[in-house]
Amino acid sequence: MKFSSMGRIATVLFFALFGACFFLGTSAKPKPAAPGYHLLKTVSLPPAPGNSEYFDYITVDADARRVYITHGTEVVVLNADDYTVVGKIGGFQRCHGVVIVKGVGKGYITDGDAQKVFVFDPKTLKITGEIQTKNDVDSLIYEPATKHVFTFNASSKNTTVIDPVKDAVIKDIDLGQGVEFPAVDGKGMVYDNGREKNEVIAIDARTNTVKAYWPAAPAASLFALGMDQKNRRVFSGGRDPQTMVMIDASNGKVLQSVPITAGVDAIIFEHSTNLLFASTREGLVHIYHEDSPDKITEVETVKTEYGAKTMQIDPKTHNIFLSTSDFDPPAAPTEKVPHPLPRSKPGNFRVLVYGR
Repeated sequence: MKFSSMGRIATVLFFALFGACFFLGTSAKPKPAAPGYHLLKTVSLPPAPGNSEYFDYITVDADARRVYITHGTEVVVLNADDYTVVGKIGGFQRCHGVVIVKGVGKGYITDGDAQKVFVFDPKTLKITGEIQTKNDVDSLIYEPATKHVFTFNASSKNTTVIDPVKDAVIKDIDLGQGVEFPAVDGKGMVYDNGREKNEVIAIDARTNTVKAYWPAAPAASLFALGMDQKNRRVFSGGRDPQTMVMIDASNGKVLQSVPITAGVDAIIFEHSTNLLFASTREGLVHIYHEDSPDKITEVETVKTEYGAKTMQIDPKTHNIFLSTSDFDPPAAPTEKVPHPLPRSKPGNFRVLVYGR
């Protein structure tokens, strides 16, 4: 009788435990993944005055809720929330990049053909001054430790350091090769891609001197650059071969390389999510997660549109802004241009907004 009671108790306990384990097991299953990035809005824009179709860098001012879109002879300013056109800044020959310096209440726009940086008021969008730089002034960035603006002058193979208080050139730093888009660590170092020698260039902004040249192999023909400031990791994207590398910004060591698609032009690290975004001319955005300071893993590849290689992210909404156009077939190959690219058609320029 005693054994039978104990058996019944054991049986009840067994099934109770089994049921609890089953319930816990089913309830502990991972939730379905959040929806991936998808197209939220296409913003069609008219041709820029007096210019064949051309577009370059995008800048997001998250605080002011504005998006600056460079487009040939003008900069189009969008509302970051409803994507309406707030205004335009015009009169350029060929503009490339925009940076907002909040400490002095000014914005700066590079014009490569005019060899100038134009100063504007972000509140009124009116041009207030200009600064003579070098030929083919292209990208630019604000360095917060020195509170200086650095422009990168592609074919001039140098960078111009500007004092935004006086709107005056401090120095031109020779870099020895064509350069593309830069990044900063927030503590006085500026980095850029050396396109011709396949190196990442480390510049000390406090002394305005080049500190180091770091080989980026296996990446080459470097164009895009992003940075994880917290872990001091630089991400450089090359077009030939189509590769992105993670580099230790303390010593220049290449820690990891991953394949990407053709025509990379923008790389952005989003600190709030530890996500790394790389956009390419092929119409893809590769999204990686930084699992550790030495490892990234691809989590999603977003199909956008051909030519949408320039990109910026709104840190408030995490939306991605890209720009592109329709394209004509490439011209016939020549000895000088053996691999011509398709040419963008005037009148089809648009901004693509992707979100989750």
